[in-house]
Amino acid sequence: MKFVAAVVVCLVALAQCEITEEEGVIVLTEENFDEAISTNEHILVEFYAPWCGHCKALAPEYAAAAKILADEGSAVKLGKCDATEHKSIGGRFGVKGYPTLKFFVNGKEKEYNGGRKSPDIVSWLKKKTGDPCKVVSTKDEVDAEVASAHFAVVGAFKDRASEAGAVYTATASDTDGVVFMVTDNDDLMKEFGLEDGGIVAVRDFADEEARVVLEGDKTAESLGTFISANRLPSVVEFSDETAPMIFGGDIKSHFLIFGDNEHEAHADLMAVFRKVSKGSAGKLVHVYVNSGKADNGRILEFFGIKKEDGQVTRIIQLGEGVDKYAPDFTDLTEENLAKFASDYLSGNLKKHLNSEEIPEDWDALPVKVLVGKNFEAVAFDETKDVLVEFYAPWCGHCKQLTPIWDELGEKYKDHESIVIAKMDSTANEVADVTVKGFPTLKFFPKESGKKVVDYSGGRTLEDFVAFLDGDHDAEAEDDKADEDDADHDEL
Repeated sequence: MKFVAAVVVCLVALAQCEITEEEGVIVLTEENFDEAISTNEHILVEFYAPWCGHCKALAPEYAAAAKILADEGSAVKLGKCDATEHKSIGGRFGVKGYPTLKFFVNGKEKEYNGGRKSPDIVSWLKKKTGDPCKVVSTKDEVDAEVASAHFAVVGAFKDRASEAGAVYTATASDTDGVVFMVTDNDDLMKEFGLEDGGIVAVRDFADEEARVVLEGDKTAESLGTFISANRLPSVVEFSDETAPMIFGGDIKSHFLIFGDNEHEAHADLMAVFRKVSKGSAGKLVHVYVNSGKADNGRILEFFGIKKEDGQVTRIIQLGEGVDKYAPDFTDLTEENLAKFASDYLSGNLKKHLNSEEIPEDWDALPVKVLVGKNFEAVAFDETKDVLVEFYAPWCGHCKQLTPIWDELGEKYKDHESIVIAKMDSTANEVADVTVKGFPTLKFFPKESGKKVVDYSGGRTLEDFVAFLDGDHDAEAEDDKADEDDADHDEL
């Protein structure tokens, strides 16, 4: 009997750890996660939420990537884990938004920073698991890659093991979103005007040079700078396709112009912008955002810009948050735009912060309405403990929180030293607060000299009341360390 019982226990355990697939993607759970990670040398894992719009958009691309790899006989696997159901897994790997993708090599976690389309996923994985360079011997092979990716790099190396060849290969492995090709074919080298060790960028950008040769020493630094300066057109139009290249590149400063491409002055403005871009190539990414395109509504909202504003320019710097800079001119002439770029690169511009006007009834309801212009006076009031929700009107999580937040405001509406407030962070910004997702909750304790405490605890009325009536700082720090809910929408 004991033997039979032991067999039954083992069978149950095996059933619990069964690893299944959906459309070629391994379904990961708390029971089988460690086994799947340990038995697959290379596995990309998507942590998702069933209700997440970004996850739903990624799903067919992710499945297509899995199929491509399987059809090619690749040992690289793709997995997915519902982090809302298997919260301990999401918490273990610091999942704070959906979808989050992580790459595991022999069980060791690495960040995934590739694109979200199936070819981008496959390309990224191949670079990380094999030769990052594609060996080519004909111009047709090069042309085919450029037609697909719009930008590629060709290196001519008779000996890949040479110092220059090793630098090229290492750069290819470390650079995402760029096709690196290598050749030792004399005819192809002659076609591109390359000697042994030469490198050329090949592009199909309109009104741009089709080929750009890297001059001078071939170091990791010079090659990286060369790629950053040439992988995008001098002015790139913002779109879902170009966004990963714009925001995922090494250059974190972006010079943007917003305008309707059907405006009669559009072509002239783009000609001026391309000319100005030559003076800061390799230092700024120059981006055009079509304000007449409905799909760009979110980015216009982020900058506080409306289509009727006409032609507008901004410069941004990506870091912990997004620092924005606005000009003191409205006429987008070559002289003004060039000076704007020069002043930014010289550190002579002040950050621009969006703000709505203060509503006349901002304090009429239990939940106080904050904007950029009244934020400091309310949040940093030394006589008040202030809990603020930073939200976006379109955010699903924010809408779910609204009735609880209103109830919380009602509970403390007559409290002498506790204030419940909210701020639309798509229209308002403040210098002392970084918002990366919605809703973001922050606590501003009284008598603290502008201290800001991240709140990442529970989201029930009881959780908020316990926090406000307890030891705020200690609880906030503890909650932050234990965060695993990841219930926010990305900017």
